[in-house]
Amino acid sequence: MDSPDSDGHLAEQLLRLTRRLHRIQSRQLEPIGITPAQFRLLRAVAQYDAPPRMADLAQRLDVVPRAVTSLVDGLETGERVRRAPDPANRRVVRIEITDKGRATLGEMRDARRAAAEEILAPLTAEQREVLGGLLAALVDGLPGRHC
Repeated sequence: MDSPDSDGHLAEQLLRLTRRLHRIQSRQLEPIGITPAQFRLLRAVAQYDAPPRMADLAQRLDVVPRAVTSLVDGLETGERVRRAPDPANRRVVRIEITDKGRATLGEMRDARRAAAEEILAPLTAEQREVLGGLLAALVDGLPGRHC
């Protein structure tokens, strides 16, 4: 049976790994000129069939609308998204991903894969398979998550 002490050690290891992942991802995102939060927003915009409203993005990302406005401002400055009026209601603004935004998503996916490879490099193929199963169990076990 696991002791509470071993659970604390495991929690600390998970936190250290998370911090390391964030450092690696930030280092790889810097040349692309986008923050992790902007990447999450850009990815969310790309997941919609039609350009979403700011409110849709705030709800999906579970943030206040003001935070979405700031992220869209930065992405729009970088020409990765553009604001467009809703054809059915001109008071509503929709967020469209641009070709540059789609290219950025591709660069980001490559950067994330490189970060994962860096983290997983010390593991054998068998260890990676076991870790994948353990991570899937943890992700699937999270209440309210439907990934």
